[in-house]
Amino acid sequence: MTAPTTDIDVLHYSAFTTHPDGGNPAGVVLDAAALADDDAAMTAVAARVGYSETAFITERDEAARRYRLRYFSPLAEVAFCGHATIATAVAFADRDGPGELIFDTASGEIRVETTADRDGPSRATLTSVPTRSRPADPGTEVEPTLAALRWSADDLDPALPPHVAFAGNDHLVLAAATRERLADLDYDYDALEAVMRRRGWTTVHLVWREAGDDSARGSADGVTNGFVFHARDPFPVGGVVEDPATGAAAAAFGGYLRALGLVDGPTRVRIRQGEDMGRPSDLLLDVTPDEPRVRVSGQAVRIPQSG
Repeated sequence: MTAPTTDIDVLHYSAFTTHPDGGNPAGVVLDAAALADDDAAMTAVAARVGYSETAFITERDEAARRYRLRYFSPLAEVAFCGHATIATAVAFADRDGPGELIFDTASGEIRVETTADRDGPSRATLTSVPTRSRPADPGTEVEPTLAALRWSADDLDPALPPHVAFAGNDHLVLAAATRERLADLDYDYDALEAVMRRRGWTTVHLVWREAGDDSARGSADGVTNGFVFHARDPFPVGGVVEDPATGAAAAAFGGYLRALGLVDGPTRVRIRQGEDMGRPSDLLLDVTPDEPRVRVSGQAVRIPQSG
């Protein structure tokens, strides 16, 4: 029997943005101990909130700033969610002040650094679990996905081959050859959901590499300011047509770039997402060639609630 959930205090944050109208909204429940053993109740809360994910803190060690963190879409539990992690970390920073947090998730330990920003909302940087990436199978993975997207093989960038990338969840990475192809997203929801469920993917990470990036420019901290990508993430398996900012997919994509040998030193990658759905989002990745973990950074802001 599902526990009553109407008295659960849900905070509303939008991650990877400095404005409530941008970024990816997430519900955040900082005290979900009463729901710790009730997956149906947490799913019900997530469905009521209506965002792509709601995060629940089910266990806590306040002295160590260590917490058990679970994520639910309106349909089911998700092993790891990047934007909800950023949102939860900023919610803690707003409540307790900045510093390091440790989240125990179904995918493993996630450490997050939060910092105050004098010119805007707090910033959080998560360090992913070790990433991995492999070429996608043309027949069983790429072809049915392209059919569901209503794309052809000619719509893909041959310099960035399809991969299945992991940073807590699996994501199919497909690179569009043009910005116009990425912008024109009109996919078969049921067909793509079926392919994703069959393959166990959380999102399909569609990207386009911006021309004329500043990959040769260094920064004061020795990190190369590298690629700029635009991204879109269909998420039908979570009951959502599209995710406006996907931290888990971004971390996996950092591992993808590393696996392709495109990172030859500490590199900062900017991902611009959500533009085509009216919720612009900015994600920063820090990737190094000899470290399988990827750092994902972004700000988050409280979403005012009426009533």
